[in-house]
Amino acid sequence: MLKGKVFKFGDNISTDHIVPGRLLPLRSNLPELAKHVLEDADPTFAQRVQKGDFVVAGNNFGLGSSREHAPLVIKIAGVSAILAKSVARIFFRNAINLGLPVLICNTDGINDGDELEVDLTLGEIRDLTSGVHLNFSGMPEIMLHILNEGGLIPYIKKHKDFVVSPTEK
Repeated sequence: MLKGKVFKFGDNISTDHIVPGRLLPLRSNLPELAKHVLEDADPTFAQRVQKGDFVVAGNNFGLGSSREHAPLVIKIAGVSAILAKSVARIFFRNAINLGLPVLICNTDGINDGDELEVDLTLGEIRDLTSGVHLNFSGMPEIMLHILNEGGLIPYIKKHKDFVVSPTEK
């Protein structure tokens, strides 16, 4: 169960909004880079986000370049999951591989500052502020296992192989 506060963004938040190109020299210092995450979309985000909070967006979140730094610095900043109407395919895969859940759902009824509870296994979102309950497509079992291990590399290190299900070893 994930629980945290919402930081709401609109449509077309690109990887340049998440990690501005001018900051790429910091890519070898990820904690420093995370201090600037999403600053072109919200200059105060990195200072206000707390461990467990959510990034909630509209359509086409993560469009642009395929840099892995974008989902990684969101995770380092403490975000527990991203909820969006749609997400760029490469951003989605990078996020899951790095251990950051990305949930595709209708975000219209979720507001900035709302408190959410998210159950990844059941595919449920409870907005504790408004009382609204939303559903999202449950994640495939293998994605849940990857997320539970903290990403694809820790999953492979632990299980010594990439398998469809840990029970098929």
